[in-house]
Amino acid sequence: MTDPAPSEKKTGDSGDSDEPQPTLLEQMGGVSGLIYSSLPVIVFVLANSFFGLTAAIWTSIGSAVAITVLRLVRKEPLQPAISGFFGVAIAAFIAYRTGSAKGFFLFGIYASLVYCGIFVLSVVVRYPIAGVVWNMLNGTGQAWRKDKPSRYGYDVATLAMAAIFAARFVVQRWLYQEDYTGWLAFAKIAMGYPLYALGLLVVVWAVRRSDKRLKAMAEDEPAPETDAEVEARLREKYAAPEA
Repeated sequence: MTDPAPSEKKTGDSGDSDEPQPTLLEQMGGVSGLIYSSLPVIVFVLANSFFGLTAAIWTSIGSAVAITVLRLVRKEPLQPAISGFFGVAIAAFIAYRTGSAKGFFLFGIYASLVYCGIFVLSVVVRYPIAGVVWNMLNGTGQAWRKDKPSRYGYDVATLAMAAIFAARFVVQRWLYQEDYTGWLAFAKIAMGYPLYALGLLVVVWAVRRSDKRLKAMAEDEPAPETDAEVEARLREKYAAPEA
């Protein structure tokens, strides 16, 4: 007798669910997420060009507040809104302290350097962040770390993300030193979501590769004995010989 059809597929198994998988853009917050992250930067540059640094600082903060309120009203996830607001607030504070519009981008430049270092270090200590974060969020345990090909795939994905942060630091640091504020804004936007999308493609490759391997390994393992099978085996082993 075969099992009912619904039990043959588990929703949690990678690639086995009939539910449509979210696209890369949806995983990154969709079009609205792209607009939310870009708007304060655009507002800052435009306001600085027409009204000066002080107006640029306050309008960028105001746009971040408006975006946070909009997310609350639309009942969207709060974490991106809060982190985005604080990111803009810190950038605006640095611009105020330095008295320079390009200071608005200084925090993001060195944050990229820090992130790059953390990602590389995670690979060195054999806890690649791509694998740790993905498997922690999905509650799939540490089995991936015991499989070298799986860990290698996550190493590649983590190093791909590190390369993205390194590229952001190198390019934007050079633009900062050359006082190209307008190009800094362009680079911040262009090297944000588009590059993250490329990095996410590598992460998706690593996840699917690991899931496929772990699933195959699990299928090759012998099924655990039931209580009845254990009892029957022990009875057969210790049964008294017939006269």
